[in-house]
Amino acid sequence: MAILNVSQLNRYVCFLLQGDRALQSVLVRGEISNFTNHYRSGHYYFTLRDDTSGVKAVMFRSNAQRLKFMPKDGMQVIVAATASLYEKEGAFQLYVTDLQSDGTGLRTLALEDLKKKLTTMGAFDVANKQSLPPMPQKIGVVTSDTGAALQDIRNIMERRYPIGHLHVFPAQVQGEMAPDSICDAIRAAEMKQCDVILVGRGGGASEDLAAFQTEKVVMAIYHCGVPIVSAVGHETDWTLADAAADLRAPTPSAAAELAVPNIKQLMHTVAHFSHQLQQQMEKILQQKQQRLNRFLDRLRLQTPVYRQTLAQEQLDSILIRLSHYQKNIIAQRQQQLTQIVQRLELLNPYKILEQGYALVYHGETLLHRAVDVAVGEQVEIRLEHGKIQAEVKMVFDDLEEEKEI
Repeated sequence: MAILNVSQLNRYVCFLLQGDRALQSVLVRGEISNFTNHYRSGHYYFTLRDDTSGVKAVMFRSNAQRLKFMPKDGMQVIVAATASLYEKEGAFQLYVTDLQSDGTGLRTLALEDLKKKLTTMGAFDVANKQSLPPMPQKIGVVTSDTGAALQDIRNIMERRYPIGHLHVFPAQVQGEMAPDSICDAIRAAEMKQCDVILVGRGGGASEDLAAFQTEKVVMAIYHCGVPIVSAVGHETDWTLADAAADLRAPTPSAAAELAVPNIKQLMHTVAHFSHQLQQQMEKILQQKQQRLNRFLDRLRLQTPVYRQTLAQEQLDSILIRLSHYQKNIIAQRQQQLTQIVQRLELLNPYKILEQGYALVYHGETLLHRAVDVAVGEQVEIRLEHGKIQAEVKMVFDDLEEEKEI
């Protein structure tokens, strides 16, 4: 028996398939899933499925551009194709030349019926959704412990929120046992008293995400008392689990970012509030200090020492004003006295003596008329300097002729 390498084997099988006339032109009915429009090449890639089986299919650009509609997942179609083998991968697939719609697929109808049932049960009600805690301490992750999704979440957590504690609850995320495994992991995370739970997996074909389209998983999410963030597949994937979760994230990495805060932003916020608190405290302390100073000033005004000091200051002020008043009064009286003295000096009869005049007294009487003295009487003549005693020899009265003794 000859030993064949892989390429020889694949080429041989491909030759056998191409030699079978029945497979060169077949009509196949099925439901489209995992549809991909390769925009760069213009080729369509999808899986054609029925209830139990699936087959890969490709429609090249030359045939695809003749279609009058765009195929999509869940569409029931009839394809005209050639069955052959893609030698490079050893994959059996259909090379589609044409396709036409054959109504809605059974899987799509079943999914729509389940969605209506769950909606009636309130599984998707916004009012029932829980808010995520702002700073969770225990973050539960329900996913495959060997998948890339878990590592992505760990990387985000280490970078963004290293103070959080990550608890992994491994679960099968595809296959027949996946729904029960996911439900058990969710309940385990809830019993562990996690603050938030991330549920999901990385991207894959629609049948790979089928577990998250089941009633069991949806109801497990709905009845969970812990907020759940779903992260199933890629950004364009959507499942019933996403609708039931408290928050839907486009990817597992995005789920980690939505579930926990950024510690750098937290530190910035703390620093900002700390600065505001410091300013507010300083403002309050300044206000209280000003109020205290006012109370101290008022209290100081009431102390005996201050009142005595104030009274002494008032007394000193009065004494100063009194002294000034006394000096002013004395100065005024001195001025008045000087004026009186000056006037008295003007009236002083002796003042005229300085001009060469004399005063004649008869006894103590100042003589004004010559007839007030008789001849022979003694009179006193007062000069500016000295006195003269004289005896009256003659008396003249108003220019009358003199009288001789």
